[in-house]
Amino acid sequence: MKVQQVSVFLENKSGRLAEVTRVLARAGINIRALCIADTSDFGILRLIVNDVDKAMTVLKDNDFTASKTDVVAVEVPDTPGGLSRILDILEHHAINVEYMYAFVERSSDNAIIMFRFDDNDKAIATLSAAGITILKGEKVYSI
Repeated sequence: MKVQQVSVFLENKSGRLAEVTRVLARAGINIRALCIADTSDFGILRLIVNDVDKAMTVLKDNDFTASKTDVVAVEVPDTPGGLSRILDILEHHAINVEYMYAFVERSSDNAIIMFRFDDNDKAIATLSAAGITILKGEKVYSI
């Protein structure tokens, strides 16, 4: 029930982000979700795409440093307190959130949050036992 995320190391200079998106677009790869964290010198671009293996190939062929990471896609009620409930469950079970970002879905009563946990397997088991929907990669890549 894990989702593969592509992480791209980028120099913090004008045009690098545009270049990544251009390379992916030319290869017919659709970006489903993204987030970027940066410092003054570099950034890490995290992407959910419709074809992870093809994205990795074209990025490396265009001299980008990229890697795959497992993350977890959690369906969260799109209501006040929806995320709080998820985080309360995680806190109660001492599961650390390393980072998270939202995923936009076109039509649903739920939001999708991408999580990277200190223990993905424990988080999946804990959230599933609490009745929280964990999405499979195939569904996330095609939404």
